[in-house]
Amino acid sequence: MTPEELSHTVLCSVRGAVAERELSVSVPARIVVQPPPRPGCGEYASNVALQLAGPAGRPAREVAEILRRRLTGRDGIARVEIAGPGFLNFHLGGAAAAGLVADVLAQGERYGAPPAPGAAGPGRPGGPARFAGRWARARAAVVGEVLARLGRAADAEADAPESDGELAGLVARLGSDEARWALLRPAAHDPVRLPERPVQHEDNPRFRVQYAHARTRAMVRNAAELGFAGAAGDVRGEAPAADHRPPQDAPTSPTLQTLETCLGTYPTATATAARRCAPDRVVRHLEATADAYLRWQEEFWPLPVGGEKPLAVHRARVALAEATGTVLGNGLHLLGISAPEHI
Repeated sequence: MTPEELSHTVLCSVRGAVAERELSVSVPARIVVQPPPRPGCGEYASNVALQLAGPAGRPAREVAEILRRRLTGRDGIARVEIAGPGFLNFHLGGAAAAGLVADVLAQGERYGAPPAPGAAGPGRPGGPARFAGRWARARAAVVGEVLARLGRAADAEADAPESDGELAGLVARLGSDEARWALLRPAAHDPVRLPERPVQHEDNPRFRVQYAHARTRAMVRNAAELGFAGAAGDVRGEAPAADHRPPQDAPTSPTLQTLETCLGTYPTATATAARRCAPDRVVRHLEATADAYLRWQEEFWPLPVGGEKPLAVHRARVALAEATGTVLGNGLHLLGISAPEHI
């Protein structure tokens, strides 16, 4: 289940409560769901009950309970919890996660693709940021290229600087991948911080993202060598011998929830980057996805070990690794940075 699908489901529950006179409010045009602020609180959260409480003239937790009852048992939702003053926390469960993985794999390169030119909305007031300071021309050139891929061709053309060799000099010094990452990573108001030299180490965020992508591809190759392929399913199944956590922790693992959330919110990240003319949104999302995947891989090893035969859980985990590679690869290509198959 993607955030858009969950948002629509919550919206339908509000409409139902209004239609059956459990709530007396105007139905909002859309409902925002987003990752919760802390791990272990489900995959997504919403403050819709707090927003409706005032117009409904009822306590927010009472509104939240009405919606919780309506949402519990819906397809893709394992359980709904009420937190704090009336937040709804959604635990999607294995079936929803499997559906997300299947969706990512089915769409492939199209998953999270930028909207068609002109479909991203009005964009950032005033157009793309005008960079100042050192490396401003190189930064504007690289950002302009990504904006064009994000469906902001008109903004990119308006922002394109005169070429004076600044970008070429950085590429000669750092290599194309490192130079582009360093220029794209800061938010518009932040300065560029260049490394002295490219470092192939996990302390380097650019390398970490590329390394995570290569690891996902290696998992798929290694599974093929063992005679099986990934298939979307419940990665929370019976714990294989290689898992580095107690079996009872699998259903509520914050590591797994974080990774699934990163996959599900990638289309939102690219859409927001297009709308706000902010490629740094994609960079930060890829870093979060890579970090989540590398932690998950250590905790939930995808492949059989020793004489163990491939189980359904192994196939599901290889599929999750492949879906993660799809998201990382799509994001890297969007930024004009290589997505290596081997490191």
